[in-house]
Amino acid sequence: MNSTTERQRAMLTRREALAAAAATLVAGSAVHAQAVPKPRRLLYVATPGIRNYLEYGGHGLVVLDIDAGHKFVKRIPLAGLNAEGKPDNVKGICANTKIGKIFVSTTKTLQCVDIVTEKLDWEKPYPNGCDRMSMDPAGRFIYLPTFEKDDWHVVEPLSGDIIAKISPKSGAHNTVVGLDGSRAYLAGLRSPMLTVCDTATHKIVSEVGPFAAAIRPFTVDGRQNRAYVNVNGLLGFEIGDIRSGKKLHRVEVPNYKQGPVKRHGCPSHGIGLTPDEKQVWVVDAFNQKVHVFDNTVDPPKYMESLTVRDEPGWVTFTVKGDYAYPSTGDVFETSNRKRVTQLADEKGGILMSEKMVEIHFDANGKPVANGDQFGLGRVRG
Repeated sequence: MNSTTERQRAMLTRREALAAAAATLVAGSAVHAQAVPKPRRLLYVATPGIRNYLEYGGHGLVVLDIDAGHKFVKRIPLAGLNAEGKPDNVKGICANTKIGKIFVSTTKTLQCVDIVTEKLDWEKPYPNGCDRMSMDPAGRFIYLPTFEKDDWHVVEPLSGDIIAKISPKSGAHNTVVGLDGSRAYLAGLRSPMLTVCDTATHKIVSEVGPFAAAIRPFTVDGRQNRAYVNVNGLLGFEIGDIRSGKKLHRVEVPNYKQGPVKRHGCPSHGIGLTPDEKQVWVVDAFNQKVHVFDNTVDPPKYMESLTVRDEPGWVTFTVKGDYAYPSTGDVFETSNRKRVTQLADEKGGILMSEKMVEIHFDANGKPVANGDQFGLGRVRG
């Protein structure tokens, strides 16, 4: 064998060794990269969140990974059982990472679950039941409506104790605490007026309206200048000026007829602002649609309609605003309004709920931020 051939073989062997070493280094780096935990956005879906129907996800908190295609992560058990051991309707959900708790209401009780340990801290019944509550972003209090009765209870979150009572006698139902925690907005099934409370005193300070009929779901913008409300008998929404207390606009969905609905008894039971407040999304139960309006003009102008898989009764968004969640479990990208997936439980079954909340975790698994169950505007400025 000549020296040239030996040199060529030696060079080839060296190249192979270098390639093998490089491959090992890359593989090791990949393993290391995979081992480093990343921040996560998780969606907590409370069920049964469509009345007490267990066919839409069973009972518990179904947790999904938003940035992994809304893949199922786990199911956290909940309380909220009636005397027969069956789940009561879930009425509301809220979370607060400042105190590390998540709260779920049923028609009878409010329960507090620790976000990290996932254990039940407490469950309490309240006089005249419970409905859809809202929480101070600083974690100081919860405004908890009774179940369609006269009062709202102000509850201390860590103990569940009642610290105040507010009685607009409107048929307590839906509640929003503004992003700065200074005002709470109370809507009842028997009143066309939206009640405004000062949370420093827990006293009523003003009203917005009257609207055309009793207020159903509603939302407010980040500056708390405007309220966007569904009302009985309207396929669409109305807008009120929170500062002056006057109704500004009535916005109807064009080219769609109203018809009979299975739940809630009104054509539009669900409304939300995209976090940038550029769009209003409003649901349509009879036609199984979500209608999108351009909110950069006044009054908002109809843009398009999106088809969903069942009768929608709510809509909310991620804090970032990249995804929209109608209660049907359809997931839309808000940038192009295309459906990207549908929520499913651990068995691949249909997951639908009007009660869900987003929680963010840092790379160490610590809860650091949360969204809310309402489509609140988040422009403050």
